[in-house]
Amino acid sequence: MQARIPNIAMAIQAYAAHQAGSKLELFEYEVGSLKPDEVEIDVEYCGICRSDLSMLKNEWGISQYPLVPGHEVIGRVAEIGDMVNHLKVGQYVGLGWKARSCLVCDQCLSGYHNRCLKGEDVIVGRHGGYADKVRCQALWAFPIPENINLKTAGPLFCGGITVFNPIIQNNIRPTDHVAVVGIGGLGHLAIKFLNAWGCDVTAISSKPEKEGEVKQFGAHHFLISGDSNALKSYANIFDMVLVTANVEMDWDAYIGTLRPGGKLHIVGAAPQVNVNLFPLNAGEKSIGASPIGGPAEILMMLDFCNRHGIEPITEEFPLSRVNEALAHLESGEARYRIILQNDLN
Repeated sequence: MQARIPNIAMAIQAYAAHQAGSKLELFEYEVGSLKPDEVEIDVEYCGICRSDLSMLKNEWGISQYPLVPGHEVIGRVAEIGDMVNHLKVGQYVGLGWKARSCLVCDQCLSGYHNRCLKGEDVIVGRHGGYADKVRCQALWAFPIPENINLKTAGPLFCGGITVFNPIIQNNIRPTDHVAVVGIGGLGHLAIKFLNAWGCDVTAISSKPEKEGEVKQFGAHHFLISGDSNALKSYANIFDMVLVTANVEMDWDAYIGTLRPGGKLHIVGAAPQVNVNLFPLNAGEKSIGASPIGGPAEILMMLDFCNRHGIEPITEEFPLSRVNEALAHLESGEARYRIILQNDLN
């Protein structure tokens, strides 16, 4: 039987913002005993997600300060609670947006733990992974497959599953035609997934200079988002248009590119969607959105990445340069996800 480390109060070293929009500073906080169903993770790498920026600025009105961001964690299990029997101390795991689910509501019992209304998020009302340690319910700490690159794996647990989940939820087939709107941290992973899935993939971007690179990711076609004639030439083509962009768009133009029964699926933080209803009714088309996936989808994604050698394109900063890394992300120059390597110890 695996030995459990005694539960005692300890201090965690982290970087925190003390008010909305402020720089992150060294911060220490104490934690009590580990809950029976939890694990404590020694953080080695943590991705930076645009959601971290939104939380730091309190754009969603749910931030609490001091705020320790970080929800794309890769690290070793340091301690396990008494009820945990599927993970071992020293094992590498990944942690994404969710930290806890209730396990007994109708959503959890249906496999949609990510939709649990009583769940907890890693950086909402609790401290995240810009730290030397982080805790979560063991359900949300996922073993890393053997061949996955630990340095670059963090973004898979937020950005990766965010664009993988719509493939599963919308029953996308290898023969389907799918468009990806916005080629950034989410979009470049979506193209890699869809290509490996077998789909005919069209990348749609506002930046013409990205065409060569996105075709290397696996896109078969490239469109400029501001070219209305190009969009019209793709009328009634796509089974799904996956929107990763965070800006206002000509939504009716994208509805027009959907084949009958097609889905406009939004994972970006678009402020609002205004469309004419008739094209949706006439073609039985639909609009949907989703967050991350549940534990089953995350495990499926990890297996898929392991099998096909999929990893995000990343840049790396030491955690001590976190403010510089955040500014780099906000500038829009990051390619395409940023990884922080823990140098607190």
